[in-house]
Amino acid sequence: MFAIGVIAASMAAVAYGVSTVLRALGARRVANEMREQGNSDVDQLGPGGTAPSVTSTMSTIADPAFILGTVMVVVGFGGGALAARFLPLFLAQSIVAANLVVTALLGTLLLNITLHTRDWVAIWLVVLSLFMLGVSSSKDAHDYASDAFHWGLFGATMLLCAVALVGVYKLGKYAAVVGGAASGLLFGVIAIAVRVLDGMSPFNLVELLSDPAAWTIAVAGAVGFYVQTVALQVGAVNGVTALLVVGETAGPSLIGVAFLHDSARQGLAWLAVVGFIGAVVGAVLVAWYGTGDPDHFGDAPPEKGGWRRGREVAE
Repeated sequence: MFAIGVIAASMAAVAYGVSTVLRALGARRVANEMREQGNSDVDQLGPGGTAPSVTSTMSTIADPAFILGTVMVVVGFGGGALAARFLPLFLAQSIVAANLVVTALLGTLLLNITLHTRDWVAIWLVVLSLFMLGVSSSKDAHDYASDAFHWGLFGATMLLCAVALVGVYKLGKYAAVVGGAASGLLFGVIAIAVRVLDGMSPFNLVELLSDPAAWTIAVAGAVGFYVQTVALQVGAVNGVTALLVVGETAGPSLIGVAFLHDSARQGLAWLAVVGFIGAVVGAVLVAWYGTGDPDHFGDAPPEKGGWRRGREVAE
């Protein structure tokens, strides 16, 4: 089961990475179409813009590339759900977090994103940290939680959804940061809910549908998908993805250790801690260097590399 979980998590990482780039491509195409049509909403998708309108977001969701990306989300969800059942959450989510690497590499091909030394260092920090987590993780995963935990998870999810939806439309230039981080936390909540879901073994449909964890999956999935879409409209794809990775890795990992008895191999707890911190720090660095405005229209000057943040040019 451990090997199946690792394979499933790896499949989810690839699927999520492909999905993110395809959906970002859809957002770019819609932005360009809006510009050609003289739509005033296009001003909100460039540097200095505020959150996009609901109409522009719906247009993005209807784009063919975005739809294909959505199909890949479903594939990723299936792999992530399987991994969450069979692996400790800090391992499952950290492997899934490798979608950051897939996004960065595929983005260079489809979105003409340039990766510099600082980006490669941060990306490889994530990869090596994931390797340390894999080596140190215990093969045991417990899937029982009390009813209070199920209801508490649902309540916290509803609160997080409300904050996320208000944030992406009211915080202007910070909409991408809020959308990326909130979608990551919501996707992380899905992993937790799948882990503790009742009615799975043996399968009982009535018990499954009456479990608050099932409601949590539906709500967190829908809202997380939507706010990530808004973030991809107004933020750089690598930065948004990195923020998402931090949320979907750190949250479930801490919950798994605190409430679901996840643990490392005996004597290797230190390696798990180093790997976890490295994965989060690496993702934060990618976010820090990639939180510039999206270049939907190809108007921004090319970056010249170096170690400074965003679009600042190293001297």
